[in-house]
Amino acid sequence: MKHKTGILWFRNDLRIHDNEALQAASTTCETLIPVYIFDERQFGETHFGFPKTGEYRQRFLMESVENLHQNLEKLQSGLYIEYGTPEEIIPKLAKTFDATVVFAHEEITQEETDVEDALTKRLEELEVRFETFWGSTLYHADDIPFEFDQVPDVFTAFRKKVEKYASIRQEIPSPISMPPLPVDLGKVGVIPLEKLPKIEKKQSEKAAIQFEGGEDAALEHMQTYFWENDQLKVYKETRNGLLGADYSSKFSAWLANGCISPRRVYFEIKRYEAERVANDSTYWLIFELIWRDYFKFIFCKYEHKLFQVHGIHPEKLDWKQDWKKFNRWAKGVTGLDFVDANMRELNETGFMSNRGRQNVASYFAKQLNVDWRMGAEYFESLLIDYDPCSNYGNWAYVSGVGNDPRDRMFNVQGQTERYDPNGDYRRYWLEK
Repeated sequence: MKHKTGILWFRNDLRIHDNEALQAASTTCETLIPVYIFDERQFGETHFGFPKTGEYRQRFLMESVENLHQNLEKLQSGLYIEYGTPEEIIPKLAKTFDATVVFAHEEITQEETDVEDALTKRLEELEVRFETFWGSTLYHADDIPFEFDQVPDVFTAFRKKVEKYASIRQEIPSPISMPPLPVDLGKVGVIPLEKLPKIEKKQSEKAAIQFEGGEDAALEHMQTYFWENDQLKVYKETRNGLLGADYSSKFSAWLANGCISPRRVYFEIKRYEAERVANDSTYWLIFELIWRDYFKFIFCKYEHKLFQVHGIHPEKLDWKQDWKKFNRWAKGVTGLDFVDANMRELNETGFMSNRGRQNVASYFAKQLNVDWRMGAEYFESLLIDYDPCSNYGNWAYVSGVGNDPRDRMFNVQGQTERYDPNGDYRRYWLEK
């Protein structure tokens, strides 16, 4: 169906490549308004009073939006950028420019789906179509061998079935050009800095890498990690590291914002396997992409339950909202050097290794016995690579209210001796 004017709403899909909503909009509209909205609710506070989008993540997001505009300009288009609520702004745009359709990628978690529901209602009143697409996972939702309510509660069962019965779709080609913008559309490419919180923090120079937002930076990072530094072949051996740029892939921030698609990473791994080597390490990065998928499909199954204190388990655990314990943990002054070093890295950089995250979360919930959601919200505020499914899914998992069938507790001292035996990481972050 052809449309005279359409709107393309970018959300957590800030890229040109492998973008089904962009493809559909580009091929069916005569004129097109790509739009990104900094949702004002995302710059308020969390339930426990932390900035919902902290400065590290805000900076990365702004860089990603700016790069998206630049790449749209190369396709003879651009990006209309606003601050407010999508359910108010998009219908006004549709009415002003007589748009008959809005294209977007679906989201999974409640805050995002509430926005979709509100927008759908407003668009229906204007008789504007709302077409959504699935685009955030390696395996498409239509291709996994389960209905959402039948997704296994154990990751291994999920992984084995999708690997056996599902296939990964080919990437969607990037467009060569796009429909033009309406000629009288203003605010193209201008981020409303006067409305966004002022950014004062910068990542510490001690950070493992200096994260830069955007599709171009994501693709450059993949080129460096895979091909120039040739680190993919040893990923499984180094992934539990704590120091340096190359101990892990560090794709998570770009994946979280959709600056790179999981399928692009997957097919680049396959090219690496064909041209260099296929081994346990190359598979293990695919394995981690499947873990990422798993948390997204688990949220499709359980929806808001994984944001609640008891998660997906009926038994009630007696956590305390102890602010004294929380503050010692958050500031990195618990007296446990390994926990403290990781928390200080998070505070100074907006990033922490996966090994560190598991340990500080387990210590927080299982040893301090503090409400795990406080820790999860603190991570939400600070992490550059915050993704609601991965963040809350992992916190629930480690805290014993998610998908860990064994409900284990990390032995922080044992983990310290295993992963930082010489104390290099602790000295790096704890010594002045």
